[in-house]
Amino acid sequence: MNGPSVSPRAALSSAMTDPFGRTITYLRVSVTDRCDLRCFYCMSEDMTFLPKADLLTLEELDRLCSAFIAKGVKKLRLTGGEPLVRRNVMTLVRSLSRHLTSGALNELTLTTNGTQLAKHAKELADCGVRRINVSLDTLDPKKFREITRWGEIDKVLEGIEAARAAGLAVKINAVALKNLNEDELPSLMRWAHGKGMGLTLIEVMPMGEIGAGRIDQYLPLSLVRARLAQQFTMTDLAESTGGPARYVSVAETGGKLGFITPMTHNFCESCNRVRITCTGTLHTCLGHEDASDLRKPLRASDDDELLAAAIDRAIGLKPKGHDFIIDRRHDRPSVSRHMSVTGG
Repeated sequence: MNGPSVSPRAALSSAMTDPFGRTITYLRVSVTDRCDLRCFYCMSEDMTFLPKADLLTLEELDRLCSAFIAKGVKKLRLTGGEPLVRRNVMTLVRSLSRHLTSGALNELTLTTNGTQLAKHAKELADCGVRRINVSLDTLDPKKFREITRWGEIDKVLEGIEAARAAGLAVKINAVALKNLNEDELPSLMRWAHGKGMGLTLIEVMPMGEIGAGRIDQYLPLSLVRARLAQQFTMTDLAESTGGPARYVSVAETGGKLGFITPMTHNFCESCNRVRITCTGTLHTCLGHEDASDLRKPLRASDDDELLAAAIDRAIGLKPKGHDFIIDRRHDRPSVSRHMSVTGG
């Protein structure tokens, strides 16, 4: 796929700065709402997916990403659903890699469940992807099947090894789940760090109806960190990878541990991110129902003038922050859309 060039008008548009002075340099793009797993904290078992006709084409996704890069995005992450189940998705990755070659983009990466990695790891590396995030909440095959409803952990582990063999840096993302994987988190960290991989722990977020109460899943990472501190020496790090995680170094393992805490300590003051769904809807905040249609201006003109104006309007409405709540009185989604639709 030969990616379209970005029009001069879009390229000359001002950088994206929201009403609170935060400059947007990080774009997360969901290429599909579909996934080959059904993690119970993310999806209901019987999900209704979008008709394929509603999705942006890969060429449209390329043009949309390119317009954001022209407006100052330096980090681009492809997400889903599971991005690698999108048919021919590697043509999009290869086309977007031209922005790495030109220097317009600093990083092209993706978040994946790892089930398709064995097939695509080498090509991802060839396209200039240098690191990826793999979602993995447990190393126990029975628990993995329980969490994902039908997944096979061996496929994920094979994919991780293929990624490492291809030279990709792998970071493991694990959702902390009460009474399910909380006792396993120290051993998961030792395993990841023992293979030279980072681990980031994430709190459950109240997004989308999943057919179960999240109060029974929610485990505050403040509690997790206090427990880990009884076994490990953790030192706060000032570094950031451009996302919401706060990192510590772990003396006993020599590795890095991240905490993403949308519930116990939101990370909104430094938010430099926006998200686009596979239908071309822009969400400027994960925890708000805000939505701006970019598909219409994208398709209305062959140049990017209307698109750039729509992006500017949306960034001008970015809220200061989210207010996720999980407790017995608020045991319902804070936003109706599922994470798989928003883009993980």
